[in-house]
Parts: sequence; structure tokens; C-alpha cells
Amino acid sequence: MKLITANRNYSSWSLRPWVLMRMLDIPFDDEVISFAKPDNHEDFRQFSPTGKVPLLVDGERRVWDSLAIGLYLADRFDGVLPTDPDARAWVQCVSAEMHSGFSALRGECPMNVGTRVRRGPDSPTLARDIARLSELFEEGLTRFGGPFLAGRAFTLADAFFAPVVFRLRTFGIAVGPHGTKWVERMLALEPMVEWEAAALAEPWREASHEADLATAGSIIADYRHPQGACS
Repeated sequence: MKLITANRNYSSWSLRPWVLMRMLDIPFDDEVISFAKPDNHEDFRQFSPTGKVPLLVDGERRVWDSLAIGLYLADRFDGVLPTDPDARAWVQCVSAEMHSGFSALRGECPMNVGTRVRRGPDSPTLARDIARLSELFEEGLTRFGGPFLAGRAFTLADAFFAPVVFRLRTFGIAVGPHGTKWVERMLALEPMVEWEAAALAEPWREASHEADLATAGSIIADYRHPQGACS
């Protein structure tokens, strides 16, 4: 199989299947196609029917959308979903919730792995999203015993909230004691460390993503490649 993703620094949707496959030792070829301009739709349409990433290529079959890729992999590999019925149902619910929800978090706290930002006052919708994250992390970690969201093993739920880990760190968002321990554990995982290192080493910037970050708050630290420049 081949997984096509975009910039490590920005592409939160790409991280989900990538870290899932890495953590579960599912073999794949890794292809990165960077965001070259504000609208990459027509360029990405050359390989993806939606003009978006991620895209999983399995022989003649193309699977698009991070949730669809996760479910496709769950049909073929153990470990994507828990075997316990209660944990399995919970993982399916929270993964779908992350996929379709948390719009304020996405919009007001864009993923930018290599920076740290002092954000302004939270909007009411962002405050609700942060409260829900804290609630969700506490529920999963206490109900199933940790150290991952649905128990002892990394599953689709952890993969779907992996981009949130970088967002929380970038914007200094607290998610309670249980959530904080999980965030720290996630940041220490070898694939997450590898993704971050690649994000910091990228020699390019994309202007619209950088503009989104600028509206979210003031940058207080930037650890990215010093030669990066906006396209």
C-alpha cells in the first residue's frame, strides 16, 4: 500500500492514518506532496478524487478520507479497533465525533507543529470544544484504564486525536490531568517524534496556512527550518 500525505507541519488529516499505520506496524510506502499554494484542489485531483489528502492506494483501489482509511484498515488488520465491544463502540463514536466536530478548535487553533502561540481569549465555541476534549479524555482513560484512550493499546481513537496533541501544545491548552498525561505519552511515541522532526525540517512555508496561524495569536517560538519561506 501507499499513503499519500501533505506537509508534516500543517496536515492534520494526513497524520491520522500515518501514525495509525506506523503504530500498528502496517507496511506502506510514504509519499509526501506538499501544499504549494492556497488552493491545491486541481493539482491534488490528479491522484485523489476529492482533491485532498490523505489518500491510501491499495493496488488498483483508492481510499480517500481519513475516517474511511481507518475503517478500511480495520477490516484488514487487527488492532485498529479494540476487541472489547464496549471499547470498540466508544472508539467508533469518538473517532467519528473528532472527524465531524470540533470546528472551533480546527478554525481557531490550526495545526502548526513547529510553533508555539500565545492565543487570545477563547471564543465560547472554542471553550466548549476544549471542555469536551477534557471530558472525552477523562472518560476514555478512566473507563478503559489507559494508558491509551481505549485501554492498553493504541487504536483508531488515539490516531484521530493525534493532531489535537500538537494543537494543544502549540496553543498551550490545558485538558485536565488525565488528558495531560495522555498528551505527554503521545508526544513521546516514536512515530510522533518522527513526524515532528520531519515537520521541523521542512524547508517551505505556505502563505495561507501561515496567515491562519497569525490570526490565531502571537507566535512566541518557531522551531522550524530557518530557511523556510512562504510560497
